[in-house]
Amino acid sequence: MKGAVADNAARIGEAVEANFADQVRFTAELVGYPSLRGQEHTAQDFMARAFRDEGLDVDRWQVRIEDLEHLPGFSPVSISYDNAFNVVGSHRAASPRGKSLILNGHIDVVPEGPHDMWNSPPFEAREKEGWLYGRGAGDMKAGLVCCLYALKALKSVGYQPASDLFIQSVIEEECTGNGALACLQRGYRADAAIIPEPSGGTLGEAQTGTIWMQITVRGLPAHAAYAEKGNNAIKAAFRLIAALEVLEEKWNAEKDRHPHHAHLAHPINFNIGNITGGEWPASVPAQCVFDLRAAIFADDDIKARSRELEDCIRQAAAGDPFMGNNPPQIAYHGFLAEGYILENAEEPVALLEACHKRVHGQELEGRAGTGTTDARFFGLYADIPGLVYGPLARDVHGFNECVELDSVRRITETIALFVADWCGLDEL
Repeated sequence: MKGAVADNAARIGEAVEANFADQVRFTAELVGYPSLRGQEHTAQDFMARAFRDEGLDVDRWQVRIEDLEHLPGFSPVSISYDNAFNVVGSHRAASPRGKSLILNGHIDVVPEGPHDMWNSPPFEAREKEGWLYGRGAGDMKAGLVCCLYALKALKSVGYQPASDLFIQSVIEEECTGNGALACLQRGYRADAAIIPEPSGGTLGEAQTGTIWMQITVRGLPAHAAYAEKGNNAIKAAFRLIAALEVLEEKWNAEKDRHPHHAHLAHPINFNIGNITGGEWPASVPAQCVFDLRAAIFADDDIKARSRELEDCIRQAAAGDPFMGNNPPQIAYHGFLAEGYILENAEEPVALLEACHKRVHGQELEGRAGTGTTDARFFGLYADIPGLVYGPLARDVHGFNECVELDSVRRITETIALFVADWCGLDEL
């Protein structure tokens, strides 16, 4: 680390510690905003106020499909974006002399499921035994708040970045990534980006891609007393799901051809995340609709893999007497996300390794993820190294999601040191 940073590293760490109780309070308050898809705007207003209070220039704008749909990386959507707002807080140096940086995090969270299956209300953050509980606490509101409080720590010791820095609070990471894409479309660029997803203090070296499909299966309704005269769309859907399970195992058997994920036992996961069907208990179902999430390897061709999925569904349907003449309908709603491999990032990775070792006292480990993040937009479409590095979380997307607070503190300190060295420091 550079001289000024090394000289102030201890003070920066002390500032993170001094501000940490307020950081936890702020994160808990942010968890209280149920920023589900289409409902993110109140949480974004909260972040905009926080950015403004920190002295950042605030850009809050409505994400528009027509601005994005022609861009590489766009994922199709089927919902309204009327309440879809991004927020970016910008620090622009008067005379930039360091390297610029993006700190990116998503504000959206996944549905919480039945509240009675949580130990406490999911949108009422609860601290227990060093963990902060609540939907979005780990994925990834704590990481987003790390970015803000890293800047606060520098300010507390009398410094600000000597280059441009942008904190992005984006929507749609959990379903399309179109929020991060909208930041690129808006013109935000930098020399590197850090995305503090809950990586457990490891660096994301590769991540799988993700394809979302919606499959509609038609049936032939009849009275249940004469069910043999109809064709059950729900049962037909399960035949397709069984065929997809076979394809899932076929893809996993190919893992040795994909070095970034070859060491994992089961890197490719298909998930039937939603299913609806039928109209009446005494009627043979006329329709069944299910949503598929399919992972692909980091180095896969997403178009080719999409065709394999479609072929699997169509071939399974062709073998059924009714579906053969009434083929399922396939639509894309959500992720069409390519995999991503962190490459050409030696300089920012080396610095992150040094900052991590100073704070954690051990070497930074790399990992290959079996999910997707917004890092792909920076690396694939903007030539910006996207470093996924964040705190330790448990049960993300599950009941009793939580984030380890000590890891949040250490990640905040690491990011603060990275900002200080990468961007340089100016006295306030």
